[in-house]
Amino acid sequence: MRPRIVDEFVGQDHILGPGRLLRRAIQADMLSSIILSGPPGTGKTTLARVIANTTESVFVSLNAVLSGVKDVREAIESARETRRLHDRRTILFVDEVHRWNKAQQDALLPWVESGTVILIGATTENPFFEVNSALVSRSRIFQLRALGTEELARVAHTALTDPERGYGKYRVTIDDDALTHLISVADGDARSLLNAIQLAVETTPDHFPPERDAEIHVDLEIAEESIQRKAILYDKEGDYHYDTISAFIKSLRGSDPDAALYWMARMIAGGEDPHYVLRRMLIMASEDVGLADPNALVVVQAAAQAFDRVGMPEGQFHLSQAALYLATCPKSNSTLAFFDALSVVQEERRAEVPKHLRDANRDKEGFGHGEGYLYPHAYRDHWVAQAYLPGSLQGRIFYQPSNQGFENAVGAEVRRRREIQLAAMTEEDPVDMLTFTPPEKGRERWLSRISTSRNRTLTDVVSRLFDQLRISRHHLVLAVGRDPGILMWEAARRTPEGRVYGIFGDSQAREIAEHYAHELPELERPVLIAGTVETLASGKIGTAQPAPEAEAETAGVPERVEHILLREAITRTPDRRALFAALTRRLAADGTIALAQTVPSLGSRLSRLVTPTGSAEEEIWTAMREAEEELFTNGDDPLVNWNPESLCTDVEAVGFSITYREVVTYREQRPVGTADLERWLSSGADGPYAAAIRRRLSPEHMELLRKRYTSEVAGKRVPWNRSVLFLVATASSPQPDSG
Repeated sequence: MRPRIVDEFVGQDHILGPGRLLRRAIQADMLSSIILSGPPGTGKTTLARVIANTTESVFVSLNAVLSGVKDVREAIESARETRRLHDRRTILFVDEVHRWNKAQQDALLPWVESGTVILIGATTENPFFEVNSALVSRSRIFQLRALGTEELARVAHTALTDPERGYGKYRVTIDDDALTHLISVADGDARSLLNAIQLAVETTPDHFPPERDAEIHVDLEIAEESIQRKAILYDKEGDYHYDTISAFIKSLRGSDPDAALYWMARMIAGGEDPHYVLRRMLIMASEDVGLADPNALVVVQAAAQAFDRVGMPEGQFHLSQAALYLATCPKSNSTLAFFDALSVVQEERRAEVPKHLRDANRDKEGFGHGEGYLYPHAYRDHWVAQAYLPGSLQGRIFYQPSNQGFENAVGAEVRRRREIQLAAMTEEDPVDMLTFTPPEKGRERWLSRISTSRNRTLTDVVSRLFDQLRISRHHLVLAVGRDPGILMWEAARRTPEGRVYGIFGDSQAREIAEHYAHELPELERPVLIAGTVETLASGKIGTAQPAPEAEAETAGVPERVEHILLREAITRTPDRRALFAALTRRLAADGTIALAQTVPSLGSRLSRLVTPTGSAEEEIWTAMREAEEELFTNGDDPLVNWNPESLCTDVEAVGFSITYREVVTYREQRPVGTADLERWLSSGADGPYAAAIRRRLSPEHMELLRKRYTSEVAGKRVPWNRSVLFLVATASSPQPDSG
């Protein structure tokens, strides 16, 4: 009954479902080295055989229990010859790879590194503990899960009805309660279930195969005799040890004293060393509690010392007291800030200490060291805002991180920072939405954006939105907007076995994203698409990059996805309710939409940046405020004819359930140039903003207005508020495609 092709494989949809990374790699025959980890009977060896049936590469299989270094060398030599003579790759499957010792695993390393063989390792253990770390760092880990009840039922049904490889040619009936028992005791193990079915079917009649048309009836009693219940043991050196201590620490961190006592009791009863448990609690007292309760470290340290003096069994009281204290005290992980600082020190470019921070005692006269330093004690609250970190170049990219080992974690943070810069390059200001914005030189526009506090705003937008989402590694995600890149990259990091589709309304933003995407491995790149949320809703959308023939399913947006992320996507949508209704048809059951949208009507006003003097100017400013009010309350303009309340009403009206809603106002420092003022206040300027003021003021008054703003605002950074609506809503069920 072992599956022969991907479509026969049961379960593991999180890595083998349509659109998932591993399925795409198998179908495209672009497999790289992988390690399959999971419990027995979940399909690791079967999956390797499916790959063998699919690939055009030479497939070699070894069992680590029966094979040694000699077998590995023979397989490597054969792979080299095959590559040299026939230009074909070799896939080497090693079952129970954790059974090899370090020397045996090391024998594989140079050939995996050079690409001579593509390794597929299978293990029931945790590969991060049992497999050579060098092999792990060069392989992608796929974790297989125990099969669910419905999946085991499918396996059983196929075995009982398949006329060629199963019992379909016999009259086999199995009672519902008997099958339920077999599935329950199999506990996710398809092999155990099939063995039990075989034993039940072939031992029920007097002889097998039975006489023609004879019925084989399996009841609950036969099922109970055909399978045994598994004993649950605590393995002090295996996965269960790590899983249990993990559950214990997470229960403490989650302030659940009952669960913490339960998991600690499981460990102690299973023979765990109490000193190990106390060491983990000492770590947690600083890592997860820290300054929120400095006494936590004192209490746990005292409990550890008391345990050393008292010993077992009375020392269990001290274990219990330490665990209860940690579980019930307040938590803070602020001590992790040190490692952030250490990372910056290790990564920063060679930079000079800013002049105002240098020692003024030695070089003040000759070099001006210390000049411009503001002494905090001379100010209210003994604090004053000033720069304490060194400056750095903007827009230059020197470092190209790889995805190997420690550098992979470093590279992830580097990419996040660059993604903020990329978003800043194409970011629009709310005030620019109301007027005509001529093209600016790319570098000047970029520098004007990233030199403000906008990068902090963008970082917070991503953090705030993703904190409210439950994105799994295998999910399919759509990121939509004028420039959805900053959401798309974060979603791609969180869905390594799924896929992300970025739909860009701005061609420049899409070109930048395409350039950046080339840094990623081909199978991990998001699909970049030209379009808008309206074209997505209408179904008229196509890709910006061709898809491989073996990957035809990604030639457009999938029919259903788990999440749709919208960033500045509905800026000018006229019928928002109809739009959200259409989006429900793109979502899987319980799928979510997440929205971050600037609310222009809640933003700052130009009229508040300069204070009029005298009654004559007051009349001019009154006219300016009236013009702004007209613009921001125009019921015919989809840019401003909505507010957070009306948008939430539209979302709920089409069946979404809102799980998170918040309006956040970001206070930024916006640079204002002379060109900006000409665009907004010149009597000859295009755009609705200048036109609304022109209808109320004479050219002379507009000139006065422009001169005042040029004198007091041009070339400066002004306080500017940007209000952003955050919204996360869940669809109760997928909607029909009709209509």
